[in-house]
Amino acid sequence: MLSRLKPAVGGGPQSADKRRKKGKRLPQLEDLLTQRDFTGAIALLEFKRQVGEQEEDADLWIGYCAFHLGDYKKALEEYEGLTKGSACNPDVWVNLACTYFFLGMYTQAEQAALKAPKSRLQNRMLFHLAHKFGDEKKLMNFHQNLQDITEDQLSLASIHYMRSHYQEAIDIYKRILLDNREYLALNVYVALCYYKLDYYDVSQEVLAVYLQQVPDSTIALNLKACNHFRLYNGKAAEAELKSLMDSASTSFEFAKELIKHNLVVFRGGEGSLQVLPPLVDVIPEARLNLVIYYLRQDDVQEAYNLIKDLEPATPQEYILKGVVNAVLGQEMGSRDHLKIAQQFFQLVGGSASECDTIPGRQCMASCFFLLRQFDDVLIYLNSVKVSKNYNCLVYIHVSLFISISKSDYVQTY
Repeated sequence: MLSRLKPAVGGGPQSADKRRKKGKRLPQLEDLLTQRDFTGAIALLEFKRQVGEQEEDADLWIGYCAFHLGDYKKALEEYEGLTKGSACNPDVWVNLACTYFFLGMYTQAEQAALKAPKSRLQNRMLFHLAHKFGDEKKLMNFHQNLQDITEDQLSLASIHYMRSHYQEAIDIYKRILLDNREYLALNVYVALCYYKLDYYDVSQEVLAVYLQQVPDSTIALNLKACNHFRLYNGKAAEAELKSLMDSASTSFEFAKELIKHNLVVFRGGEGSLQVLPPLVDVIPEARLNLVIYYLRQDDVQEAYNLIKDLEPATPQEYILKGVVNAVLGQEMGSRDHLKIAQQFFQLVGGSASECDTIPGRQCMASCFFLLRQFDDVLIYLNSVKVSKNYNCLVYIHVSLFISISKSDYVQTY
């Protein structure tokens, strides 16, 4: 049971003696780590700690295993405890920084990373933190320190992914895969990029390579469900998630949140108020979907309150912020809101990456609609009317966003 973090054994020397008498051999820590059985490794380490047979560096190993299980709070407790010791291993600080990072505690992560000795892992950690803080100068400095080794290149691909440079990320992943066919998980990352590029069929084909070998992967099955949602409908997507919900692999806390979020999307927004508010600062798409829910309920002010402080970074965020400002501007008769909406639509519709896409053309139609240049509106609307996604009320046309992974955290290490 992957969700079990405590050993299901009766603690104490007597039970250990009984096991020895029966001739049962405890598994070796090295074997469990090789098999990536982190739950078993934690159970073994804690059992040995209870009976007074503690492994060397047991606390470090428990932190390591908890981190790889996604139990970052437990890892944090172990690493913070180690830093308070007089003979703290200096490498603990970079491990602590990684844990802070995955908990979204970026300031603490930077402070911990700077206390660690210089290493490639420290550089990668600071590289990602510079991206989080939006510090382009530091980002380029740490970028220059990256080497042509797998870990550094994967980290670079991750930054490309988060900056919406999906083709650049794909190029790195494919280059690494050419020399390392056994790195099957890279197929998932390539599939994530193709999903972001709207190549859902291609994403499915690449993903199938990984699922043949690892059929119970949480991220892969979730991505497969998302592809089904885009290719077919919500029912088909929910059917793909059913096996995931019933399996033990959902022990990862982020997976539970991810599944709850996506089920709301697959069900057309059902349960939004129960599920989405606690996830607003956990899953980026949760805020966007809650905004969409309020728009569909004609609660424009609540939608605006949620999105007014969001600094848009993706076309979807620009579009949704434009939609909210357009609707609010029309309701209030506010020229300022309408002007903001028109500028957001123009930014998306005029961008090189979106100008030939359906959303990009809809944005230009919306921009000209707000400028009351209706001849131009008709030109853009006629160019997309054959699409099944066409909606003549483009300036209030929104769709639900699904979360495909903890994409901010892909390949940090």
